[in-house]
Amino acid sequence: MKTRFIFNPHSGRNRRNPWLVAAIQDFIDRQRLDASLVSTSAPGHATRLAREAVDDDCARVIAVGGDGTMNEVAQALVGTSAALGLVPCGSGNGLALHLGIPTSPLKALALLASPAGRVAAIDTGSANGHPFFNAMGLGFDAEISRRFNLLSRRGLPAYAVTGYAAFRSHQPETCVIVGAGRREELPFFVIAVANSDQYGNHAFIAPGARVDDGQLDLVAVRPVNFLTALPLLVRLFTGTLDRSPRVLRLRDRRFSIERKAPGFIHTDGETHATGSTVTVTVLPRSLHIVVPPHSRATLSASGSSAAGLPGPAPAASAECHVLRDITSETIRGSSCRRGGPDAAATTS
Repeated sequence: MKTRFIFNPHSGRNRRNPWLVAAIQDFIDRQRLDASLVSTSAPGHATRLAREAVDDDCARVIAVGGDGTMNEVAQALVGTSAALGLVPCGSGNGLALHLGIPTSPLKALALLASPAGRVAAIDTGSANGHPFFNAMGLGFDAEISRRFNLLSRRGLPAYAVTGYAAFRSHQPETCVIVGAGRREELPFFVIAVANSDQYGNHAFIAPGARVDDGQLDLVAVRPVNFLTALPLLVRLFTGTLDRSPRVLRLRDRRFSIERKAPGFIHTDGETHATGSTVTVTVLPRSLHIVVPPHSRATLSASGSSAAGLPGPAPAASAECHVLRDITSETIRGSSCRRGGPDAAATTS
């Protein structure tokens, strides 16, 4: 099975863990894979590399990076038979967390090597032609993403500091939302349209949302001040945001959002300047992705079976043994010792 690994050296954890490139190459060599490893050099490069992989008849294309890398690689695979694999190395990893994919890079590699992995078919969202696989948003959501992408350091603490600064200067907008048989005109703080249930870091913007139900979940948060924002923040991390009277939630295959002026949106955390009308649609079951056996993505890709890459891959139950096999020369047994490089990679 021909495989291409696409590595983003600028993703948050990848910059701090230079050993990961060697670990992936060691994984390819030890599993005797028909695989190659390429690195991105600029925004948008991962999409071009993924398209080249599809043209080269790769059956698996593995994104090694954060949500932005995932988005760039995945958009080249939509509607193809190639399956996306994730080695999450970002600050949020929302889609990986939703699907149950390990956020430890070495454990994610072990999943790819394991015959217990399977290929699921998930939905793709589009906002004014910009694909997304986890969530898109506008308002405060987009402003946070714009500022966050300018930071040299990522992670939840940086996100919190950036969010507080943006909150103090943010001005609510008014929009008209059309979808789910309704037309709502309201001032808003955040509008998110989610494919999965969370942004990342277990911040559940759309509790209960699924990536394989053929629908999208719109969540609109009405304007808040500091005091009313705190309870919503608690709800965001406890999976009860949609129970607040300040929150409107709709579910449909298509939404139209009309605001008074052009502005920014984000798709999977990457920002785009766009017009005053934002049209959001879903393409059901359009992306194949490798997931763990008990992932919440229950719809298997047509004709797929076990997703483990061919080669002498050990059984999934022997996870620590798998990790040693991947990195025994590169990182001497550290995947099975507390505090090794793998543990360090998951601290932010």
